[in-house]
This record gives sequence, structure tokens and C-alpha cells, in this order.
Amino acid sequence: MEMQRTISVLVKNRPRVLARVAGLFARRGFNIDSLAVSTTENEAISRMTIATTADPPTLRQIAKQVQKLHDVVLVIDHTDHKVVERELCLLKVQVDRTERPELISLCDVFRGDIVDIGNGSLIVQIVGDKDKIDAFVELISEYDIREMVRSGKIVLDRGSQH
Repeated sequence: MEMQRTISVLVKNRPRVLARVAGLFARRGFNIDSLAVSTTENEAISRMTIATTADPPTLRQIAKQVQKLHDVVLVIDHTDHKVVERELCLLKVQVDRTERPELISLCDVFRGDIVDIGNGSLIVQIVGDKDKIDAFVELISEYDIREMVRSGKIVLDRGSQH
């Protein structure tokens, strides 16, 4: 059964590694639903967190193929792991002064922060799992959302699972 799956790929922090990994997904016809890349506690290693939709055999095939790529250090399939998952979302919302208090109250309920107030707009930052962010975006969709950006999912296994 196809469902959302997440893998982490630890890679050597070198040029073109991201292109090789993303290219493998493209060549095999797999879609990347979200992708987040950053250095780790070791600046020579980067961590790619990739969310895709696949069934278990397909995900195992993807992981094996990614593991074979040059500069890949480790592939972690988080499917059966307990994880801490977060995503960051920034939304620029056009509001007039009379609407600000209501929007600020909604942000408080979702533990969001107003990170910028401009002339006729404000920028909201919300951090959480996909469901929380989706719920917040749906709730404030009655406002005039001018721009939105989401970081993509990042995850770490809880405890020492592997």
C-alpha cells in the first residue's frame, strides 16, 4: 500500500550530491514530496530528509539504489521508527489593523509567531508536523494569503533505534 514515507540520506558534503540523489528519483519515476538538506553536527556530512509516496518494497528499492550512489554514507528508512518530525512554514498575510487581533489569537492557539509586521501585512511563522501546519493554513485561508513557503519535513529518530 502506497503511503507517505520518509528517508534520511547522510552524504558527503560535496557539490552535485543533491543532483545525483534527486536524479535517481527522477530516472526511476519516483516523486519527491518534500526535501530538506542541511549540514549535520559534522560539517563534512549533510543530511537529506526526503519524503516520498511509495509502498514498502518500492521504498526498499529506492533506499538500496540511493545507498549505492557515490558520496552516500548512510540511508535511514524512518517508516517503522518513532520519530520527532517538524516542518517550518512562513505565511505572508494581508490584513488591515482591525483583523490583526483575530489573526494574532489564531497564531497563539497554534503556537505560531508573528515575525514581521509590514504595511498592511504580517508574516506568520509556524512550526510543527504536517497535519498541524495544514490545519493552520486551512483555518487562515479566509484571510488573503499573499505568499507561503514550507521547509519540507525534517525528522530524527527518537532514542537509539538503529
